Amino acid sequence: MLQTEKQYVQWQENDVTRNTRWLSESQHPAPTRIVRVDDKTTADEAYRFACEGTSMLWQGDFHNARQLLQALARRIERTEQRKLSKAAKSAKSTPDTAVIPNLFHQQRQAQAQRARVLSRLLLELDAGYISRLRRAPEFSAACTVAFGELDEPCLISFRDLQGALGAAQWREKGVPIASLDLSVFPHYGVFAPTRHEYVQLMLDAALPAVHDLAFDIGTGTGLLAIILAQRGVKQVIATDLNPRALACAGENFARLELPSVQLQQADLFPAEARLANLIVCNPPWLPAKPSSPLEYAVYDANSAMLRGFLQGASAHLAPQGDVWLILSDLAEHLQLRTREELLSWFAEAGLEVKYRLDTQPKHGRSQDNTDPLFAARSAEITSLWCLTPQSK
Repeated sequence: MLQTEKQYVQWQENDVTRNTRWLSESQHPAPTRIVRVDDKTTADEAYRFACEGTSMLWQGDFHNARQLLQALARRIERTEQRKLSKAAKSAKSTPDTAVIPNLFHQQRQAQAQRARVLSRLLLELDAGYISRLRRAPEFSAACTVAFGELDEPCLISFRDLQGALGAAQWREKGVPIASLDLSVFPHYGVFAPTRHEYVQLMLDAALPAVHDLAFDIGTGTGLLAIILAQRGVKQVIATDLNPRALACAGENFARLELPSVQLQQADLFPAEARLANLIVCNPPWLPAKPSSPLEYAVYDANSAMLRGFLQGASAHLAPQGDVWLILSDLAEHLQLRTREELLSWFAEAGLEVKYRLDTQPKHGRSQDNTDPLFAARSAEITSLWCLTPQSK
């Protein structure tokens, strides 16, 4: 969806002042310095411009712009890999307990800097997201779905445009969930469940004896609600604050013909007078500040959502009901949160552990021993914590 307040960017071109709509779904500020670049611009020149904070308005072949962006990414990666490798060597030789979290934050800063640099390659589009560049594909439909209608020319980063095109492919092809023999179809701005080892945990966990009503808190694509419906829960209320997530989950429920699942826009718990027999949540796993809208599915500053969910669960849970919390322990291995803190939050919320199911990660980064944080990632365990009200 387009920004609620329109932004415009102004720059000089051939002694003429240009003023054009600025679109940035990544929430990057409007550029203050812009130069024209084209097929003759080398990757080294472009990299220098980008590192200096100068944005580049592409005037050449569309496919060459994509190649230039890839060349910029390689240069950034080489530079940051050297920095992180140096920091990782220091971590191995230093017993300081702050080294690992510092290394994590350095990696996060490197990712944010990479995003800023790559966002400085810009395209100018006419109303309706029409490009005048040579060999430009038709992407107005993908952009309209991602960003909304556009009735005036705009400047947009090539990277944001790629995000819209990639999201359109996800939405068309879907993400297969092998253990369920189905696919879910993410929308732009909704986190795609490409890591779904926790699905088997949801299938293995024992449902409460009575399971006529369940809440899925922060539903995203709706995957957890789908599992509950397929396991026989009579009514599922799925909540999310993000309108894009609600639209995405609604389409997935309709595609699978799940009339038992209802959607509500809510900050955590639904406005439902009844108490649920089961409340499930897969919150962001890492207590760090998100740097873009999509990162809200991964990073939870100060564990705000996790703690809010735990504090509110008991008030919405039936006396014999269960809470299923899907959570990775990567934050513990990164020394961003301790197991003792997590258990104390359970106790403060009036909950106790009934049982826990664990699974090991299968994603590529957990197997990449060149990652400076490999030791933490390879030790990660994803758990389904089954919580129940504390015994009186």
